[in-house]
Amino acid sequence: MARPRKPLLSRDRIVETAGALVDAEGLAALSTRRLAAELGVSGPSLYNHFRTKDEILDAVADAVSAKIDLSMFAETDGRDWRTALHDWAVSYRAALADHPHIVPVLAQGPGRRPAGLRVADAVFGAMVRAGWPPAQATSIGALMRYFVTGSALGSFARGFVDDETAYDPADYPHLGQAHLLAEHRQKVDERAFETGLRALLDGLLIQYESSAPDSSVPGGSVPGGVSVSEGSVSGGSVPGGSTSDSSALDSSAPAER
Repeated sequence: MARPRKPLLSRDRIVETAGALVDAEGLAALSTRRLAAELGVSGPSLYNHFRTKDEILDAVADAVSAKIDLSMFAETDGRDWRTALHDWAVSYRAALADHPHIVPVLAQGPGRRPAGLRVADAVFGAMVRAGWPPAQATSIGALMRYFVTGSALGSFARGFVDDETAYDPADYPHLGQAHLLAEHRQKVDERAFETGLRALLDGLLIQYESSAPDSSVPGGSVPGGVSVSEGSVSGGSVPGGSTSDSSALDSSAPAER
């Protein structure tokens, strides 16, 4: 039997090709017609694997989520919760930085995507084991997603043109060096991310030490994985938090990350 001239169509091949197209040209470039042409197949053949273009985008986004390192959240890993969050956030941002055009899809949350849900489950589980109340663990997962995806949506430094004449000192007395930002984009953006991440984690540590049963464990897990009681959140006061009783409503499951 003669071999087929083209590789057989598969979900993996569709996702890989769609991801490459989005990486190269952006979300607007992806259509089922364009994707079929890239694959050398007829449009209807895609529907044997995906019902809609949105399902293809979901699969592309999930393939990116699968690249995020979650090893720091394993129960056998020795990192404390603060270090684990830091290392995970760095890996998370790196995965998104490699595929910036898919970030708006990822920012919507995991939906039903398996890899995205594994990320949410790992973060939530690790925070609860470390002693955070479930409602606060949900909030931590949410705020980390806001911070990391926001940082990956665009470059602060690239937003400034490299034309020195654009920054007239009469109008912008403090932007005399702004034309140099784009040239040093990577350093500026990475330093900003690290500064924000450390500030965020420092703030969480203050909350943790104020509410944990054993605050003598700086940035670490509470021995035995004891959870802080919900009473310290719902109807109570947590530094930087809310006193609303509604926190009990979301204490049973993690929010989308």
